[in-house]
Amino acid sequence: MDGGSEADVSSALLGEHFETHLFVSAINSGKKIEGYKKGLLEVHNLRRRHRELVKEMLRRGYNHRSPLDDFQWDHAGWVNRKKSLEELARRCKACRKLQKEKRKKWKQR
Repeated sequence: MDGGSEADVSSALLGEHFETHLFVSAINSGKKIEGYKKGLLEVHNLRRRHRELVKEMLRRGYNHRSPLDDFQWDHAGWVNRKKSLEELARRCKACRKLQKEKRKKWKQR
């Protein structure tokens, strides 16, 4: 059984980067993002998360030419780490494999 590839992990990274731009666009357009604020998104940390993603993209040799648009939002939302990891594992086979490997190593400690 194929556990996924580095390309899958990179795809998840690029996908999350794209989603940060989608969230900002939605906020600036006045669209509701309430469903995402229930454990999958901290709106007040979008800028920080975008910077983290860009740093990783650059580390992997990707170019980055899409600065995050300005947006105004108060403290909103929170990230349920378990729910977020489950969502990542659902979307990315290679990420799911990495999560299993890390759990295995953690249990061996």
